[in-house]
Amino acid sequence: MILYEVNLVVREAIHADYLAWLVPHIGEMLAFPGFVSAELFEPRDPPAAEGTRALTVHYRIVDEASLARYFAEEAPRMREEGLRRFGDGFSATRRVLAIQTPR
Repeated sequence: MILYEVNLVVREAIHADYLAWLVPHIGEMLAFPGFVSAELFEPRDPPAAEGTRALTVHYRIVDEASLARYFAEEAPRMREEGLRRFGDGFSATRRVLAIQTPR
């Protein structure tokens, strides 16, 4: 299982509009092959910089092949949609983590 983490910093002035767009965007992501679930978080520590709000989305994906397919086939379009709507009103960083089961 793979965890795809997207960390967002959104200007306070557009936060409500961004969130209204993000929730259905997450739903679209879950329609891609291999995407199993998603959780949306608002990080508390460290606090977001003044005038911004932080958001984090965790997507669980069945395997690296499904994530690679998403990156190759869908990611450019999905990322462009947010940039087209919100321009420089937000920034995003991403991480890919392999889920390990403790023994």
